[in-house]
Amino acid sequence: MISAFFLLTANSTFGQEKKTIQTATIKTAIYCDHCKVCETCGPKFNQALLKEKGVQMVVLDDKAMTIKVTYNSKKTNLEKIKTAISKLGYDADEIKADLVAYEGLDGCCKKA
Repeated sequence: MISAFFLLTANSTFGQEKKTIQTATIKTAIYCDHCKVCETCGPKFNQALLKEKGVQMVVLDDKAMTIKVTYNSKKTNLEKIKTAISKLGYDADEIKADLVAYEGLDGCCKKA
């Protein structure tokens, strides 16, 4: 009986562990056609967002205007990630780009 309890407890613990890794696709506004290789956009998304605690992977899709983020939900949450994107000068779903950061972007990254 005791060993059955430990087996059930262990299985539920392992099941919860997998759910801590989340993936979200965030809508943004990208105005240049070379963001992945642009000195401002590509490295900025990867370097800055990967420094955010809990963020594990960032995939920028400039054609679909989305940022796919894989993160550990025990270390961060989606709102913190969206705020970090906003501070880079880009919209993140309903959170608008920080105006000061937006003004600091290269001309090609701004709406014409």
